[in-house]
Amino acid sequence: MEIIISQNALEWFKESMGLKKGDKVKFFSKIYGSSPVQKNFALGFTQDNDPVDMAVYTEKDGIDFYVETSDVWFFDGHNLHVDYDPNDDELTFIM
Repeated sequence: MEIIISQNALEWFKESMGLKKGDKVKFFSKIYGSSPVQKNFALGFTQDNDPVDMAVYTEKDGIDFYVETSDVWFFDGHNLHVDYDPNDDELTFIM
């Protein structure tokens, strides 16, 4: 599994969440939602600078984006591509 953050998504994270070098963003599974890879589960994210057990991570401009070992199952072997759609003013997630 790999996490790919586009430059546009990185700028969104920095501007919308006020992230700076040294900060960390955790992607995690949420019950009651939908995703292309897991029925009844959705993808969530939050700033979490205290990871417990990072299984996968990528660093972009000094910011770490990661998934904990306990949530790797959610991705079912797929990579996570995060982009920003300016037309809808929201992040997009492709797995």
